[in-house]
Amino acid sequence: MTQNDLEIIITGCLVSFCCSIPGCFLILRRMAMIGDAISHAVLPGIVIAYLLAGGTRDSVFMLTGAAVLGLVTTFMIETFHRKVRIQEDAAIGITFTTLFALGVILVSAFAGNVDLDQECILYGEIALSPFERLYTGAGTDLGPLSFWTMGTVLLIILVFIISGYKELFLTTFDPAYAAVLGLSVLTWHYLLMGFVSLATVAAFKSVGAILVVAFLVAPAATAHLLTDSFPRMLLYSCIAGMIACIGGYMLAVWINGSVAGGMATFCGIIFVLAYLFSPSQGILTRKLRSSKIEHSN
Repeated sequence: MTQNDLEIIITGCLVSFCCSIPGCFLILRRMAMIGDAISHAVLPGIVIAYLLAGGTRDSVFMLTGAAVLGLVTTFMIETFHRKVRIQEDAAIGITFTTLFALGVILVSAFAGNVDLDQECILYGEIALSPFERLYTGAGTDLGPLSFWTMGTVLLIILVFIISGYKELFLTTFDPAYAAVLGLSVLTWHYLLMGFVSLATVAAFKSVGAILVVAFLVAPAATAHLLTDSFPRMLLYSCIAGMIACIGGYMLAVWINGSVAGGMATFCGIIFVLAYLFSPSQGILTRKLRSSKIEHSN
């Protein structure tokens, strides 16, 4: 395995960690589709931040623009659902398709001549991450820029999760009790959506807006099938994402296909295996256990 291969896999693992940790909260809150909506709807924020920053693709501006649009997306969905009283799935569909289409129009109209095109945003290409390096003023190579971008975002997410673990836990599992204790359920909801937005836009360049949904949902859903303990769920989701990155890269090399697509595909493969063979919830495992009970009786 070459250094480039290792750097690609590590980048994929960092992307999966950044997405799967907040993804666990989305799964338990039954908000997986909101993660999908945010991953598409933040596109106008990225383009607007790019334009306001004078054409620079600085990560700080991109992350800020995405976080703002993530909150706007969540606010619009909540408003349509609670105030206009349309079904939540309809509110999600209307919001993310409108904002994503607006973002595509902005890209094609104002950013068509730079490396901010529809194909990059939709699909990404993690295989190119080793070629964009970070250097010191003295010219020392500090490694791929994606390491530092995704590593910084992961650190920010971990600080947020650890410092607000009690509040996030209560508002996720028992929002009514959290409200009785004086916690603002809506505030923590918007905070979580903001960090989902950060993870999403940070992963854009590596895996794109479409494939990032796999990393937001599949590892967390896999972990949910494997354990009833929330701390273990967080850990298992990271492990599932790491396995998907390694296996997906090997799959992509084998078929000479998209690395990001291979990793996302492997996320689905791991979920199916957990669905079939999970010790407590696996379909085949439960059938085998039932047949043993019947034979014993």
